[in-house]
Amino acid sequence: MRRLRKLVAITKSDRRLLVSAILLLGTVRLGLLLLPFQTLRRLLAKMTQTTSKLQPDQSLDKVVWAVRVVSRYMPGEVKCLARALTTQVLLERRGYQTQLRIGVAKGQGGLEAHAWVESQGRIVVGGLKDIGRYTPLPDLEAERS
Repeated sequence: MRRLRKLVAITKSDRRLLVSAILLLGTVRLGLLLLPFQTLRRLLAKMTQTTSKLQPDQSLDKVVWAVRVVSRYMPGEVKCLARALTTQVLLERRGYQTQLRIGVAKGQGGLEAHAWVESQGRIVVGGLKDIGRYTPLPDLEAERS
């Protein structure tokens, strides 16, 4: 009941953002399961271009908030790559410049990977205390177009 009261209390704009985030996150998760990564990236890039600057009234922090909220309530575990891709699309739709970063690190069981998004000179989603141990892979942005 408390969650329902919180949902009713948020603004109409924030509710729309949450709905957009949940639909996009579900689409991204499905795409990661069914499509080659580069195909998914091209499709997401087209989605970003067709709705450029959709809601300029929503701040970068609001978009990050929406993705975090819907990630918590999605069934199953939402991986960092799905969160990062969703955040990137939602931010770019609103006119923010972003960069998807994927890094690898040596772990106890072999290689570990992590994805994060940078915008305005900072990590906006996917930041870890030990992010420095991940070696970023070459920039993927050139392959999005």
